[in-house]
Amino acid sequence: MKRVVITGAGTINALGHNVADTWSSMKEGKCGIGPLNMRDVDRLAIKIGGQVTGFEPESLFNRQQQALYDRFTQFALIAAREAVGQSGLEFSGELAAKSGVVLGTSGGGMQTLDENYRTVYEDGKNRVHPFVVPKLMNNAAASHISMEFNLKGPSFTVATACASSNHAMSQAFQMVRSGMSPVMVTGGSESMLCFGGVKAWEGLRVMSKDGCRPFSANRNGMVQGEGAGVFVFEEFEHAKARGAEILAEVAGFAMSSDASDIVMPSKQGAARAISGALADAKLNAEDVAYINAHGTGTTANDKTECAAVADVFGRHADDLMISSTKSMHGHLIGGTGAVELLACIMALKEGVIAPTIGYEEADPECALDVVPNEAREAKVDAVLSNAFAFGGLNAVLALKSA
Repeated sequence: MKRVVITGAGTINALGHNVADTWSSMKEGKCGIGPLNMRDVDRLAIKIGGQVTGFEPESLFNRQQQALYDRFTQFALIAAREAVGQSGLEFSGELAAKSGVVLGTSGGGMQTLDENYRTVYEDGKNRVHPFVVPKLMNNAAASHISMEFNLKGPSFTVATACASSNHAMSQAFQMVRSGMSPVMVTGGSESMLCFGGVKAWEGLRVMSKDGCRPFSANRNGMVQGEGAGVFVFEEFEHAKARGAEILAEVAGFAMSSDASDIVMPSKQGAARAISGALADAKLNAEDVAYINAHGTGTTANDKTECAAVADVFGRHADDLMISSTKSMHGHLIGGTGAVELLACIMALKEGVIAPTIGYEEADPECALDVVPNEAREAKVDAVLSNAFAFGGLNAVLALKSA
């Protein structure tokens, strides 16, 4: 089995349009959640979100590209450009033939879907643009990344709700580790902050009207965000031979299914994924210093996740730092695990633990060190990134310092 390292990272999200700005915001404990700016927001009960602001697609894409790229595809391409640029890789010949891209998304081209439902049902038009299908399909972002960077190997999209990014990155990791591909571009992207997207989530009654407060006793729901995180996963010897900067090592992963309830999480399912990731990475519980939590801010998720962590880590659970950066950038659904992996890399590379902001009241059912409100400096050699999705689909990644 080959070692897998990360040699490039890129992002655009509510905290920043690149990795440096995102890390800076995480260190400051900045909140990227604010009032939504969208059509018909007055018809929504939920009027806040982690929206990407100051984004000008016309400065990054030509008119033909703008007509073909949904907002989630634009986000993915922006993040991929940063990641591939940092890696220093150019894909040609055999490297191009074997390298690919695996992305996670849940809603895909939701903005395009929303716009065209309006066109047909509200405006009464009988035609839509010829690019609607290639623009809204879930694999659009992965396909356009493969075309832009000449990636001719395994390329596809994973859709497992809130665990999509972690499942996608796990598959990319497995491909590099097995020797199938020397390099994989991977991560996730999402843009569901449109009228139809938010209105659908309102129906679940899991959304907060005033903010995301993971693990706090007065938490009252999740807040949606949007954006993308993309990484270059590379075989260690390949990266070493070309003198690449290594950001972190992907050490292991595990997946599980609760096989229980479509929306209610299971402590046992989450615990099996966490313990499985430790075993795959050959880590002892005491080796892990930080966990980036799924931490949605809902009553059920937070207490279930804390219980699973306590079960797996035993006495060491009291020494762990566990934070939810969703409190800052919102829940990106299919793209969330990718943006959260940035906090894991920051912990390993820069020794800074991103905080859980908005924490106001201790909850005895979440009695762990949740790094409340302020970032913390700490030496960290191994971390976990949790993702627990509707449908009971769990995916946990383990990373080590380079």
